[in-house]
Order: sequence, then structure tokens, then C-alpha cells
Amino acid sequence: MASPADSVAATRAVPRDPPHGPAVDAFLRSALDEDVRDGDVTTEAAVAPEARASARLVAKAPGVIAGVGLFRRVFELLAPEVEFGRFLEDGTHVAEGDLVGTFTGSARALLTGERTALNLLQRLSGIATLTRRYVEAAAGGARILDTRKTTPGLRLLEKYAVRCGGGENHRIGLFDEAMIKDNHLDASGSSIAELVAKLRERHGGMRITVEARDEAEARAAVQAGADVVLLDNLPDEELTRLTPILRESAAQRGSPVELEASGGIDLSRIPSTARTGVDRISIGALTHSAPALDLSLAVEMLPGGGSDPLG
Repeated sequence: MASPADSVAATRAVPRDPPHGPAVDAFLRSALDEDVRDGDVTTEAAVAPEARASARLVAKAPGVIAGVGLFRRVFELLAPEVEFGRFLEDGTHVAEGDLVGTFTGSARALLTGERTALNLLQRLSGIATLTRRYVEAAAGGARILDTRKTTPGLRLLEKYAVRCGGGENHRIGLFDEAMIKDNHLDASGSSIAELVAKLRERHGGMRITVEARDEAEARAAVQAGADVVLLDNLPDEELTRLTPILRESAAQRGSPVELEASGGIDLSRIPSTARTGVDRISIGALTHSAPALDLSLAVEMLPGGGSDPLG
């Protein structure tokens, strides 16, 4: 996969700059090799090399599309001469039966690449669709962010899908933002203030988030100068009570702080959590539990193409 340096920014709500380039091509080739290996034995037996076909990509359920560029690139890698018609853009909401796009090319390439291309598009569109539901439920009361709970090897693609759904990206990995968790405190024997100071000394202006399990830790994080205080597994009543207290503490210190709610927050709870006054809500389910969006690819042979090469 692409390196962090040539990927997406840590926080971005508008779909743009989908992952692309040599690293993504290498990933797609690996995905194709996983499926094709030494050849698509059935297609090569049934379809002549010169045969051509057209394909229609259709939504079988309502949702948000994400990953069109990757879908198309799979077929370009198999058959550079493939011709694409009009495709919907990433971030577009579709209804059941909507046409997502059309293309023509080598019948063998269309049949061979179908599953790999659909798997990626359905996975990313599922993430975008679920994210859109969370964003709409928050109704502007708080921003919706993802987490690092992504499929290994697919993080940049899945985080891009979150943006397509209207969400924002949390840190990309362990390198671009510091997050002090209870395990760090327990393992180091240090206080929140000591760890924040050490991180400032080592990494300057890097954003620092502190995970707080209770009011005492949240207050300590604010006083230590954390950029973000992550209020972990707290009920909405406690979030509502703590939010003005922590903002007042930050104002007295003269350093703004973002308040984030996380842990145990499902879709049904989003409206009430968004009204507690927190700035953002991080949701692991956006990437680890999103169901695939139902899409289908109908392939039709074009006149003049051959078939049954062994006949």
C-alpha cells in the first residue's frame, strides 16, 4: 500500500485525492494475483481472446459510492484498451436500480476482473454508506471520525471511503499523532503531564490526544495542554456535565482543546451524544463493521466477438 507520506491528510471531510499511483497499482495487482494466479481457467476455456463485451454496474441497494477509480483501474490493468462510459463520482448517493457506470472491453478481462473490482467497490461503498448514516444522525452537532480499526493493508482506502461518506479521518497511524492511553500510563509509571511534556520535547507541535477514563484524567489532560481529550466510555449524562467544565478549564489555561467521545456509541446513540457538546465522535464500527453495499455487474457479449475457443 501507499506510504503515509503520499497519502491523505489526517483530517479531511471532503472526498478528494483518492489513493492512486504505483503503490496502489501494486496492491491491485496483488489482489488480482490472489484470484487469478496462473490464469482464469474457466474464462480462457469459454471465451475467445478477441471477444469483446459491455458491462453495466448497477446498485442493488441504496447507499453511497466509494472506490470508482479503483474499480476502473482493476480492468485497466487487465486490458489497457478498456473504454469507460459515464461513471458516478465517489460520494454520490444511489438508490436501488441506479446505474453507476458502463464500460466495454475484452470479454476475458471483464469476466476475470469482475470479482476483485466488485469486492473493493462494495467494501468501500459499504463504509461510505455507514459513515453517511452516522453523519446524518449527528445532524451537525458533532463531527464523525474513524479510528485505526481498519482491515490490515487497506487503511488508506478505507479511510478514503469514510471521507466519501462525509466523515473525517482520525490519525492515520502511530506516527502522525500521539495518543496517550491507559496502557501508556500504566507501562511508563508517568503522569499525564509528564508524558505530554515528553512528547512536546520530542515532537514539537505534533497533535497530542489523551484518553481519559474519568473526570480527574480529563482535567489533568486539559491542564497538561493536550490538543484533544478523548472521553472514553462515558455516558451522555457525564459527557454533558463534563464538557463545560473542561472548556472552562482550557480557557483559564489559555489553550483551546477539542473534546472527543468514543467507546460504546452506536448509531442509535449518536443524536444524543452529538448534543452533549463534544466536538467529535470517533466510531470504530465505520470500518470494522460496515456491511458491503450490494452492487452487480452485468456483462453482455458484443456482436462479432468469438467464443468457445476450443470448439
